[in-house]
Amino acid sequence: MPAVKVTVRVRPGSRRDDVGGRYGAGDPPVLLVRVAAPAVDGRANDRLVHLLAAAFDVPTRAVTIVGGAVHRTKVVEIEGMDPGILEALLAR
Repeated sequence: MPAVKVTVRVRPGSRRDDVGGRYGAGDPPVLLVRVAAPAVDGRANDRLVHLLAAAFDVPTRAVTIVGGAVHRTKVVEIEGMDPGILEALLAR
């Protein structure tokens, strides 16, 4: 399967980790990800990669942040993901 780019909105320092929901009403859709790790020393980004890998059932090496590494809105490339999982997560 080819790699798919997904736009995500990260909320670092949340009470708990959670992947799901839609941020805003624009197009393309933006997946909301809550991360318990703080946005310090790349810890939130590391946790984001692990959460997305688990949510899309791919290895962590298949998830790469390709844009917005220091911003809350990021573009992530995920190799081998099932697009149906993305639709289900956005609908939560």
